[in-house]
Amino acid sequence: MKKIYLDHASATSVDPSVLAFAEGFLKDGYGNPSSLHSVGLKAKRVIEEAREKVAKLINAEGTENIVFTSGATESNNLAIRGVALRNVKKGKKCIASAIEHISVLNPMKSLQKDGFEFTLVPVDSYGIVDVKKIKDVLSEDTTVTSVMYANNEIGTIEPIREISKMIHHKALYLHVDATAAAGHIPVDVQKDAIDLLTLSSNDLHGPQGAGALYIKKGVKVQSLLPGGGQERGLRSGTENLFAIAGMGEAARIAMIDMKDKSEKLKKIRDRLIKEILKIDECFLTGHSTKRLPHHASFRFSRIEGESIVLNMDMYNIQVSTGSACSSKTLEPSHVLLAIGLKHEEAHGSMLLTLGTSNTIKQIPAIVKAVKETVGRLRKLSPL
Repeated sequence: MKKIYLDHASATSVDPSVLAFAEGFLKDGYGNPSSLHSVGLKAKRVIEEAREKVAKLINAEGTENIVFTSGATESNNLAIRGVALRNVKKGKKCIASAIEHISVLNPMKSLQKDGFEFTLVPVDSYGIVDVKKIKDVLSEDTTVTSVMYANNEIGTIEPIREISKMIHHKALYLHVDATAAAGHIPVDVQKDAIDLLTLSSNDLHGPQGAGALYIKKGVKVQSLLPGGGQERGLRSGTENLFAIAGMGEAARIAMIDMKDKSEKLKKIRDRLIKEILKIDECFLTGHSTKRLPHHASFRFSRIEGESIVLNMDMYNIQVSTGSACSSKTLEPSHVLLAIGLKHEEAHGSMLLTLGTSNTIKQIPAIVKAVKETVGRLRKLSPL
């Protein structure tokens, strides 16, 4: 069977137009953007053009609000640790929703070694953050609160604007990880009053190895990577010209294609959900309507997610059983536990995330493979 790739939340292919645009910077774009000669100045222009494209994608006030990094993990660390340590005199409390990515949770946990108080805010059974609980734990000592725009494992979209109003009324800064959402749904940092926002190149069908952090004017951030002072002194090191140029072009294309692409993928998503839910003891995870257009996530009773992934791969269909960044542990997903699932229920998850290569014609083959996989594994299961 021809490959059907359904793991776009873990990694995406580079858009051919992006590759055509950026590959020249691997061959001839070797200038250092900090150099003053013509080759260096050309490289500098490429960086600034990419910065403008990324700023437009999220309606940032200007290019000066965008800092390029090596990816979402670095952006999350810079946002959380950088803000907390720079504003320590204003308070030593930080808050995150219970379903944040591990690259948000671990930096916050690490701040406890520096005397910070870390609070996890619960979510409901759909993965929507309990806004009242955020209000209860917010105080003037809260320097940074992190709530993702949409969850990468269950697809649920969060009420960011409502959360933002509450945080700015009682606390300091709101950080939003928009890695899973940007390019799929409109993200507007000005309308949503977001202080810091994380983006990933590869999740936009750009090259791996680049990310960005939006920083609102006036937000004070401490550098975590001192050196030559690149990226406004917040992220030192010679810039990855190819990846950054590609990220900028991917952001530009995402703006143009977002509406049509999302409508196409939503139709495929809805059909997949309808057909797969016909399987006995199959349940949708995440919200049924307030979810990303390319995202379908399920759990199956009495089988293991790792077995689902391996069996589906035998059909040349690639799926996931949670966040790829947490796949090295055998522990169940913290996201699925946070929405109230038992350990044995959380282990039986399957995540399908769609991309530009997926079509409506692939649905019968996908559904057939899922049904046969679930049936085969249940026959082998001691449960």
